[in-house]
Amino acid sequence: MPISIKTKQEIAILREGGKRLAEILRAVAAEVKAGVSTHALNDLAEKLITERGDTPSFLGYSPSGAKRPFPAALCVSVNDEVVHGIPNETEKFLKEGDIVTLDAGLIHQGLFTDSAITVGVGKINEKAQKLIDVTKKSLSVGIKAVRAGATTGDIGYAIEKFVKPFGYGIVRELAGHGVGYAVHEEPFVPNFGKRGEGVVLKAGMVLAIEPMLNEGGAVVKLASDGYTYRTRDGSRSAHFEHTVVVTENGSDILTAS
Repeated sequence: MPISIKTKQEIAILREGGKRLAEILRAVAAEVKAGVSTHALNDLAEKLITERGDTPSFLGYSPSGAKRPFPAALCVSVNDEVVHGIPNETEKFLKEGDIVTLDAGLIHQGLFTDSAITVGVGKINEKAQKLIDVTKKSLSVGIKAVRAGATTGDIGYAIEKFVKPFGYGIVRELAGHGVGYAVHEEPFVPNFGKRGEGVVLKAGMVLAIEPMLNEGGAVVKLASDGYTYRTRDGSRSAHFEHTVVVTENGSDILTAS
């Protein structure tokens, strides 16, 4: 699929869908407590998406190379699970001190938005809080590099430069992407890179920026369920994501709460 430029009308629809998605993630995050099941979080997300007439974009989605469609509306990734944790096949109950990534997408009036947050379960230790804080800040740093005329390499460079002093592993196999007409579109937006390299950004492009940082090494492995990526060394991982639209002078966050 070629890189697409969205119209003003489409961006308005994406903005409304993004606002709804942000509200849903906030509501689901409020239910993240010790003893709560991942299945219950997924059910809540699906209910909140569908009751306003929207569609969960992950449920039934078959990415390239997948052997089966994704079976849930929400990805719930706990501790060493980086992304795409399946919440409703092997039910897990959250424990005090866990960190949990909630990643969801919805289709509003035919257009797709995508967002993710990482939260702690009850009281978490300082190392976990720092990982969450740095990952969230790295998303802001990446978004600040977005503007017409910049490149995907500029985004990755900004994130990598910010993260490097903290010593966290930046996941390289997984990255941000275009979004709007589908769950995943071009371009690929890595969280590392060199200034001036990659795809040149144009006003009206819509991107999902999503740094994924590991406490330990950067290497990940795919679980037997075909979707869940884990850190190879068992270290914890955090993930934040916003859908943004490129403007002449910067960007607008479409999934801001």
